[in-house]
Amino acid sequence: MSDTAEALVTAARVEREDVPAGRRWDRRWAEWAGLGLLSPAVVVLLLFLIPVGLAVYFGLTNLTLIGPGANSLAFDPHINLSRALHDSVLRTSIILTLVFVVAGVAGADVLGLALAVCIRRASTAMSAVVGAIALLAFMLPPVTVGMTWYAFASAGGTLSSLLHQPHSDYLTSNAMTILVAANVWSLAGFAMLTCSAALRNVPEDMIEAAQLDGVTPWQRARHLYLPSLKPTLVVTSLILTLLSLGNFTLVYLLTAGGPGNATNILPMYSYQQAFQFNNLGYGALIGDVTVLLAALVAVAFIRASRVR
Repeated sequence: MSDTAEALVTAARVEREDVPAGRRWDRRWAEWAGLGLLSPAVVVLLLFLIPVGLAVYFGLTNLTLIGPGANSLAFDPHINLSRALHDSVLRTSIILTLVFVVAGVAGADVLGLALAVCIRRASTAMSAVVGAIALLAFMLPPVTVGMTWYAFASAGGTLSSLLHQPHSDYLTSNAMTILVAANVWSLAGFAMLTCSAALRNVPEDMIEAAQLDGVTPWQRARHLYLPSLKPTLVVTSLILTLLSLGNFTLVYLLTAGGPGNATNILPMYSYQQAFQFNNLGYGALIGDVTVLLAALVAVAFIRASRVR
């Protein structure tokens, strides 16, 4: 070993010996400082628990807008729970909610990823135009999105004119398909934005090496892009799921849960029971089911993000 190498090794050994053993003296202060920085978020979460707790309580009462339940509030869990267990519309609403959310999130992820890949390969001007259009659709208010798709899919609208069937009302004949398509259209811009940022983290030399080795585009997507995009896709899917569950305005403007109960997802059914049929307690219970469904989906996404 040369004299220079021996000097570096000796210096490193001396430096390690100078570091005191055990816990750092300032670690406890850093932990308390971290708790102080987290305190605003903790306060917000605790305040959020208040309306959640009230919703759970009201869901187990006889609360109504009119009638005896409006004057004399009584805690009676049996009434609403028994009704929920025998409510076929509620079971249908849960299934429709899962279809609406899963199809919408999957479609938004696929379309957003496809747009992100196209933008990466397109020219600067084309990327700016496509990206601006996709982001504009995401940033539009739900009322504007609903009215746009109502004009597009209703009888005599753009879709019926393009298909040369001016009297066809696709909001009646294909209500859930139109609803899912509108949801995908409004959310794809967010998925495109997150996937575009994640694609920049894929090393260019790995892509070039795969191309030189003759790796097919499908193999590159499966073994190179998707593993790098997985954390981003999990978080994006979770956010899109919560946005879809809360997208009451779009459903209300396009179909209002109809025709019949064909698009009566949980937020819509909760609104109907609470403010159309005056059953505030039962409407709150349906809202609790929606929150529980969102929590289960969030736990599933968190577990999926931890699997390597």
